[in-house]
Amino acid sequence: MTDARVWLDGSLVDWDDAQVHVSAHGLHYGIGFFEGVRCHGTPQGPAIFRLTDHLRRLARSAATYLVRLPYGVDDLAEACRAVVRANGLTDAYLRPIVFLGPGQSPLTAPYRVAVLASTDGPLAGGTKEHGVKAKVASFQRMPSHVLPPAAKATGQYLNSYLAQMEALTSGYDEAILLNTEGHVTDGWAHNLFVVRDGELRTPHLASGALEGVVRDTVLTLAAEAGVPARADVLVRTDLYHADECFLTGTAAGIVPVLSVDGRPVGGGKVGPVTQRLAAAYADLTTGRDTAHPEWRELVG
Repeated sequence: MTDARVWLDGSLVDWDDAQVHVSAHGLHYGIGFFEGVRCHGTPQGPAIFRLTDHLRRLARSAATYLVRLPYGVDDLAEACRAVVRANGLTDAYLRPIVFLGPGQSPLTAPYRVAVLASTDGPLAGGTKEHGVKAKVASFQRMPSHVLPPAAKATGQYLNSYLAQMEALTSGYDEAILLNTEGHVTDGWAHNLFVVRDGELRTPHLASGALEGVVRDTVLTLAAEAGVPARADVLVRTDLYHADECFLTGTAAGIVPVLSVDGRPVGGGKVGPVTQRLAAAYADLTTGRDTAHPEWRELVG
């Protein structure tokens, strides 16, 4: 029992009343689309970081599967703000999710929409700013002609789940995935960056990487800090030979990678570029850095 509130299909309801029938096709077939969004305390009050950008990506994910969201981006943005206000939150993780409900057929059933908010995200269990050990997974990222990696769809995450469970059961913290051509795509729930000779590189979207909001933010921060940065084709040995490596994601933030497949990265320590960008990202999201005010969308 909890006194938390959830936005469900247009209304705020009590947590225990936010229920879905077991016949929902989203449960049976993994048909749905979602986002992870962060709210931070700022000097102006709670602000949701790049909320509109996240919700626009949600709409693109659904459109990839020929699905039109039941609510517009502006309506969903207000739903996210309402959930933060209703639960009295400041620093919070939000999960807007669109999923296929019950119906005679998964091809005609209506979609339902919910927004949840909590102080902990789905990767709760302690921060990882001190670094992680990563493993290149034997499970490859699905190619775009099988499932579109540009869509943040629920069922597609079984691919990531397999890779991460392999990493955890092998004694590592995080999985890194390659595509079928052997090119690095991303982490199981993160984008990936490497630094070599002062240059920042990240897998190209054409390699199968998700167009991450934090990925885009880091590329912007690097450009503003004078750090050369580009999207590129990376292979496994680019990870081994990197001076620095880190993962990015809304739930995790910026996570240094200290080793890959047992090979220390940059001597096994958090590197200066990683530290600089992590500090810049934290300052930006919390409003200590007043740049890009349009990215901090106040709850009100």
